[in-house]
Amino acid sequence: MSRYDFSAQRLYVEAPLHAGARVDLPAPAQNYLLNVLRLRAGCSILLFNGRDGEWRAEVALVSRHAARLDVKERIRAQVCGGDLEYAFAPLKQARLDYMAQKAAEMGADRLVPVLTRRTQLRRVNVDRIRANVVEAAEQCGLLHVPTVAEPVDLDRYLASFPGGRVLIFCDEDAPVADPLAAIRAAGPAATKDFSPAISLLIGPEGGFDAAERAQILSKFGVVHLSLGPRILRADTAAVAALALVQAAIGDWR
Repeated sequence: MSRYDFSAQRLYVEAPLHAGARVDLPAPAQNYLLNVLRLRAGCSILLFNGRDGEWRAEVALVSRHAARLDVKERIRAQVCGGDLEYAFAPLKQARLDYMAQKAAEMGADRLVPVLTRRTQLRRVNVDRIRANVVEAAEQCGLLHVPTVAEPVDLDRYLASFPGGRVLIFCDEDAPVADPLAAIRAAGPAATKDFSPAISLLIGPEGGFDAAERAQILSKFGVVHLSLGPRILRADTAAVAALALVQAAIGDWR
């Protein structure tokens, strides 16, 4: 039997959550609650905000077309997300939607669109990426919702990269070796009270150019690894690389 009821309706809210709180919803959430989910007065729904855990709330109708949510009891305590940043060259929209959802499901704490010379999508809809990570969190029982940064050029991303943080550079031109061993050698494994600070960098379709590759490899402490003998699409590489990191030194251990 599953330890979590995935059939329960969940909704992400910005408001603080505690027993006795009353949550007023914006118009799109009102429509979703009343017209999509078709909840009525007295129906229960699970709420989370990425800070206060998960709470059971009941629908209270304010009018025929409006409702509020009355918070009743906490179902799950908040868990801390790992310090796992996923930095990526933006993709075309449908694949970008998929990648954002999967990064959230795989435990990324922060998503950073990085613009490279070969990036095909130069105008990034950050609000759409945020909507996708929220949707993934609602559907998959996640309590932590990744933050989404504004797009940044590769030069600026590397120039501001903090010391003491591990940069894992996935590159099709890296020597084919054991990626799990390379990641394990890069930093300590996560424990209940500690998460290593990791940034995972994956490039665009066509990869990084030679100058960019040299620039990345000049950073101290870069882990340069291949994702195997086959060329992966960028959205496939995201799932594969995040799985490797979580299995080697992340919260899958």
